[in-house]
Amino acid sequence: MTDALILDHCNKSYPLGAAPCRAADIGQKGWNVLADDLAYPLAVIRRSALAHNIAWMQDYARRKGVTLAPHGKTTMSPELFAQQLAGGAWGLTFATVFQLAVGVEAGARRAIIANQVLADADLDGLDVLLAGHGDLRVWFLVDSLAQLALIEDWARRRQSARRFDVLLEIGIPGQRTGCRTLDEALALAAAISRSPAVQLGGIECYEGGLARCDSAHDAREVTALVQRVLEVARCCDAQNLFGSDGLMLTAGGSAVFDLVVPLLRAQGLSRPVLGVLRSGCYVTHDNGNYARFLKQVEQREGLDDSLRAALEVWAMVQSVPEPGLALLTCGRRDISYDLELPVPVRHAPRGARVASDAPHGWTISALNDQHAYLRFDAAGAVPQVGDRVALGISHPCTTFDKWRWLALVDDDLAVSGAISTRF
Repeated sequence: MTDALILDHCNKSYPLGAAPCRAADIGQKGWNVLADDLAYPLAVIRRSALAHNIAWMQDYARRKGVTLAPHGKTTMSPELFAQQLAGGAWGLTFATVFQLAVGVEAGARRAIIANQVLADADLDGLDVLLAGHGDLRVWFLVDSLAQLALIEDWARRRQSARRFDVLLEIGIPGQRTGCRTLDEALALAAAISRSPAVQLGGIECYEGGLARCDSAHDAREVTALVQRVLEVARCCDAQNLFGSDGLMLTAGGSAVFDLVVPLLRAQGLSRPVLGVLRSGCYVTHDNGNYARFLKQVEQREGLDDSLRAALEVWAMVQSVPEPGLALLTCGRRDISYDLELPVPVRHAPRGARVASDAPHGWTISALNDQHAYLRFDAAGAVPQVGDRVALGISHPCTTFDKWRWLALVDDDLAVSGAISTRF
């Protein structure tokens, strides 16, 4: 994958005057972010933090006695998928059949589509992938009799003998998809067990919508959801509604993943339980939303060491038009802003080859398409035109999707590799 990735002037931030090169060879260029060898803005991933995060989350899952299927929608990077799988991930999670295809290309042979699949084109695509890879196993979500009817209708019209693996989704009132009541869930599970088009492999939920970054609240609400899901699982088990395999229980966003471990380690069922954690944002972590949630996880778990921010976007100060305001060469086209604005994390004066922490009080107050508004105290540290500023992000998903490639950098910001994205 990395060997096949060719970088050239068609890729944002790649130097226009540089010859094309394979991503695997970019380290031979001798480029460094602080040498201004590449154009700004420039999204980078720190290799050391990336490796730490992959190993840390894998070890966390191992210690908890669960498996890990990282959510691929976060990065949509075949190279990062391959690293996560090589690091010990049981499989990968996706939101669409298109995303699944990218993961299969990267080597995934076990996958969860944590979403409903119901359109003809998607069922066709899933059928093609399964037919083309005899060792591939995929589970997707079902949450209504109406969806089940569409799948069965597809099977009749295609004259298909395919029996898809599915998970019954339990939802939260007022939030996203999923069955709302026990009766609804059991009626659907019974219909799935009778269907020639699907077989019930387990139960799924997503707890992230409950999280408020308040441990007391989050623990109470997520525990209640866990208990609801376990009740459904026990009832389905008692009625022998699951398929012939073991039973999968899966949950786990990136905010309060520790709170669903009791679900994934459920006891007292008649068949073996495979607990699958689906966190995705851990791979690069962030400096905002998930960093705050992780502090709560650390306190609940008594952790001294956890995830590190690996993703940042470097920009240059292009103008200081008035006291207290500087404009950076980075905007909505380049960096996350859906949850909150980015934050200055490091600063390197023009010509400096070493960066230091950004001065206290520097903030980003707004983004335009191509500009970031850096506010500062004019009586303190004042940015100068030509300075470089690294912006930390909140919610990595919506930074990754703004880049077709990202540079991998060493701790001294030497460019030593690259990854691609496939959004």
